[in-house]
Amino acid sequence: MALPEAAFDTEKIAQGIAKWAEVESPTHHTDGVNRMMDLAGRELRTLGGDVERLPGIDGFGDVVVSRFPSVEQPDQPGILVLGHMDTVHEVGTLASRLPIRRDGDKLLGPGVLDMKGGNRLAIEAFTALLNADIQPQLPVTFMFTPDEEVGSPSSRKRIEAEAVKHKYVLVPEPLRPWGDVVTGRHAVQRFWVRVHGQPAHAGLSKTQGRSAILKMAEVIGRIEAMNDYDKATTYSVGTVHGGVFVNVVTTLCEAQVLCVAPTDELLLEVQSNMAALAGEEDGVRIEIEEGLLRPVAKPHEETMALYNHAHQLAAALGIELGHCQSAGGSDGNFTGALGIATLDGLGVGGSNAHTFNEHLLISSLVPQCRLLAGLLETLR
Repeated sequence: MALPEAAFDTEKIAQGIAKWAEVESPTHHTDGVNRMMDLAGRELRTLGGDVERLPGIDGFGDVVVSRFPSVEQPDQPGILVLGHMDTVHEVGTLASRLPIRRDGDKLLGPGVLDMKGGNRLAIEAFTALLNADIQPQLPVTFMFTPDEEVGSPSSRKRIEAEAVKHKYVLVPEPLRPWGDVVTGRHAVQRFWVRVHGQPAHAGLSKTQGRSAILKMAEVIGRIEAMNDYDKATTYSVGTVHGGVFVNVVTTLCEAQVLCVAPTDELLLEVQSNMAALAGEEDGVRIEIEEGLLRPVAKPHEETMALYNHAHQLAAALGIELGHCQSAGGSDGNFTGALGIATLDGLGVGGSNAHTFNEHLLISSLVPQCRLLAGLLETLR
């Protein structure tokens, strides 16, 4: 039986999300990320969870894992609720371009959509069950990570090690803007492009040098020209750094590229295309280094069975719940690729993640809470 709307307080949920968004937690601001872990850990401990704090690795923030055993099936693989507490918004965003504010049905703020809102919904859903004296049939584990926005370099192994202990993984990343949940994820791979030029005095003898910046500009044009939107294969140059002194012809320029491919075959094509950029041209050397990879997570049988269960629950709540394989990386890539039933995109509705217009829809909070509570209650 689904919890009624009255079991949830829209304003309380919105205020809780806003409170979390007040803590600026871009990935590399370890103190901010860890303050988020403090807040989440405190709430989970209040609910009776056994909270474990895993120290950060390589300068990233900590990981919080909280376990709630099942009375009826204590030894069965359970449900893992998996989310990240880092954002892409730098410290100072709150005071400048994205203050927390309400605009009709919208709540705007850094990370409200991706994905502090979804993490709070999961806790609110679980809290509502406990308040109604409803115990999930399966053990429930919450896992909050610090570095998803940069590819989860410090937490991937921890995520995979935890996920394999569970039957289901629920990821409260944002709903797709059109209302679908995510049953699969495209591959996402990062690449480093390094261009090595030759120095010269930029004022006296520029023609004797070879500018790494100039060549990088050419290479960026080639990379962006490889986008194939019909195949959902994309190449995006996200960062560029080069030069030290303005009066020296630049000898090193670096760029980071994010590539997305919906299938393993197209991922191989992307990797081949990027590798082909390497070589020497006009006295300038181009290097390509493969970086972090989120594998393709296909909508396999176990995940589709989980989706079908969610679809039936949603229908009973008056929610039309579609599904898709989605671009945009998630830690659900890892768990889905392991063959674990993974339902992603269960968080808040909204749009414009990673922008200065990031917002959630307040009207989505209670319906999504009810759906999450229903999944936690009825999964067997």
